Amino acid sequence: MIKRIGVLGAGTMGHGIAEAFALHGYQVNLWDIDAAALKRGTDAIREELELLAEERFISADRIQPTLDLIRTFTSIPDTVKDRDYVIEATPENIDLKQKLFQQLDELCPPETIFASNTSSLSLEPMMKLISEARKKRIMVNHWYNPAHLMPLVELSFFGNMPEDVYNQVDELYLSIGKQTAKVLKDVPGLVANRIQQGVAREVFSIIEQGIAEPAEVDKALKFGPAFRYATTGQLEVADFGGLDIWCIVGDNLLKVMDASKEANPALRSKVEEGKLGLKSGEGFFKYDPGKIPAVRKHFLKKLIHQLKASEYYVEK
Repeated sequence: MIKRIGVLGAGTMGHGIAEAFALHGYQVNLWDIDAAALKRGTDAIREELELLAEERFISADRIQPTLDLIRTFTSIPDTVKDRDYVIEATPENIDLKQKLFQQLDELCPPETIFASNTSSLSLEPMMKLISEARKKRIMVNHWYNPAHLMPLVELSFFGNMPEDVYNQVDELYLSIGKQTAKVLKDVPGLVANRIQQGVAREVFSIIEQGIAEPAEVDKALKFGPAFRYATTGQLEVADFGGLDIWCIVGDNLLKVMDASKEANPALRSKVEEGKLGLKSGEGFFKYDPGKIPAVRKHFLKKLIHQLKASEYYVEK
């Protein structure tokens, strides 16, 4: 049984992963390169826990006990030496991850399970420098951002790992309220990101063609398809609508929709202009610099409310 968790990287994803485990009573060792990075991560965790309490998702008296379950380290050996499960959330650099897993293989007990939160790198090259025995205990576990709120975690089952080891990890995630998606093939983007990019490609194309303004496009998505997707999967939607209808509409629409194989020119133009979205103050929308913290908080509140509501729709 997995009880002791190690998380490598206290940044955007890592701190949220540590927070999610600690919220459900797991003792977590959290590593980053220096004390400043760890402080940023733990400060973010405290702020997020306070917002959860403000929104009555947790009680305020759970904040400090949750923080107490997270120990911070700048030494990898001290972080991982007694861990049952170690997940890395470090930069998307294959050389870095290869060397990191090689180091972990030497430092961790034989039964420790390794995982990568990668969203773009293949598992096979990440395993290059580890032992044959450890290759049976390593996988991709891809969380969605923000990790402490988004229910999905994609778990790889690519043929290197026995099913009983996979089941241990699956049970771990179910114990912290996550919904796991079992991914059978090592393909770029796994499942959720490929679906998301398919939607994004058409959205960016609609903007590029001037079919509708950005606010109207987002409205069409939020109160049309995405309204159903919050509770109903695409295949279930298709079954309810009738597969014959979906086939006809597909024949009519897909031939006139975007089929590009690279980022949309309208998106690339924004990037070249330095209009990167919320973090720069402008993307497809403009953001008052003084109001950015409030905009970010409102975004998180919406996810908290949706997370509360989604519990009713989870398949038992």
